[in-house]
Amino acid sequence: MQATTYVGIGQIKSLGAKLELPLTSGGCETQGSEGKASCGSSDGPADMSPEIWEKVKNHPCYSEEAHHHYARMHVAVAPACNIQCNYCNRKYDCSNESRPGVVSQKLTPDQAVKKVVAVASEIPQMTVLGIAGPGDALASPQKTFDTFRMLQEQAPDIKLCLSTNGLALPDMVDEICKYNVDHVTITINMVDPAIGEKIYPWIFWNHKRITGYEASRILHERQMLGLEMLTARGVLTKVNSVLIPGVNDKHLIDVNREVKKRGAFLHNIMPLISEAEHGTVFGLTGQRGPTAAELKAVQDACMGGANLMRHCRQCRADAVGLLGEDRSDEFTPEKIEQMEVVYDLDRRRAYQDQVEIERQAQQAAKQEALAAAAAMAAVSDLKVLVAVATKGGGRVNEHFGHVTEFQIFEVSTTQALFVGHRRVDQYCQGGFGDDEQLPSVVRAINDCHAVLVAKIGACPKDELIQAGIEPVDQYVGEFIEKAALDWFNDYRARIASGAVVHQNRGDAQIRQGAFTTVLASAAKAA
Repeated sequence: MQATTYVGIGQIKSLGAKLELPLTSGGCETQGSEGKASCGSSDGPADMSPEIWEKVKNHPCYSEEAHHHYARMHVAVAPACNIQCNYCNRKYDCSNESRPGVVSQKLTPDQAVKKVVAVASEIPQMTVLGIAGPGDALASPQKTFDTFRMLQEQAPDIKLCLSTNGLALPDMVDEICKYNVDHVTITINMVDPAIGEKIYPWIFWNHKRITGYEASRILHERQMLGLEMLTARGVLTKVNSVLIPGVNDKHLIDVNREVKKRGAFLHNIMPLISEAEHGTVFGLTGQRGPTAAELKAVQDACMGGANLMRHCRQCRADAVGLLGEDRSDEFTPEKIEQMEVVYDLDRRRAYQDQVEIERQAQQAAKQEALAAAAAMAAVSDLKVLVAVATKGGGRVNEHFGHVTEFQIFEVSTTQALFVGHRRVDQYCQGGFGDDEQLPSVVRAINDCHAVLVAKIGACPKDELIQAGIEPVDQYVGEFIEKAALDWFNDYRARIASGAVVHQNRGDAQIRQGAFTTVLASAAKAA
């Protein structure tokens, strides 16, 4: 591999014209004085071209709405990595842990394809196959592209994705396009090498290890070039950024702006995972991860730039199932050997047709609730957070005591917007509530005004009320957005009648407000 000089988007377009390459942008165009993005994680077919909608409509990572209904899986065929990140340690594995770089077993391309076909035959809503490690997909290119080649032959309806740090990306764009990989994720944590050298100890490039500022400079230039090349070829690109408090938190506003310029379709800002037991540099040196409020504040400060993904679950490199669940234990090599695998394409399509009917019903319910909200007299510009207990399907259908993550929606008169999720330890164990565990569950949602559940016991209900969080169990089985908006309309009516007084939600919201002010200043300065 030879050193590459940084190339700008104009040069890429010129090169594309010479080679007769399609220059369809993979990013989001903007329109209107406020620059409202015309495509994004929560948008629908009216907001983007038919070609783009076809690519994202059933992709759970590229469409927030789709992630309620469609599943993905990752196969661990790419063990090598060409950079070192201070937040990564691929040697550690716990079957109950969900974080990038973690796998229980590495697979050969043949084993991976066999597993994908088995999963797709059992989970017809599995629409996406990604290679995300456990190292870097493009640091083991032979294994990655052998897997894609065989999958194209055996499971042609499954979308192909890969994740990369971007160092090798410019050299692999032609190969990516050859196999119709039209979704690529690049992890970009900085656009300033001075910040990058705090995150990356070294890279391996041109057959040698490079450290310090020079390593981050090369990585940055390769990432920007690779992103521009993918955009020029019409490949949808998602940028992942790890939020590291005190290192790149304010800087991510610059990252968001720069990746938008280069055509990124989505920007996914994720919290640093830095538990000491994982053995990462950041974990061992005490670098903390962001609070939920800090993460939301950074995401909010980036609004108006590249469209934001907020429903990421930071999946394992061998994850299977809906986002937020992992069914990989059902598809071990031993269990696959015992399965009678029949890849029935007609059955898969028929099942997905039913999923789309359910999805349309969800949209209709949401629009009905929004119309009701618009018809009510306004109560200033009220906007609140609501936590939701769900086990999938986009409905309120989980018992409070069985929740391992709450989905968080920001609700106003104009929208019920998914803004994140909060992981918690399950309160009920063996049919009984763990009173010692309850305070930590409540603290996880202490900036929310209500929590929507299928069922809740007397003890947690009292604890929530004391914390100023309204437990709500009258929307069992309803679509989440409609339930959240219906509750919000009722809440507004109670405020208007004087039955309740609206209050800001606790210290967490105050801390978030202060942090947002700092970020807003940084955004203005930029």
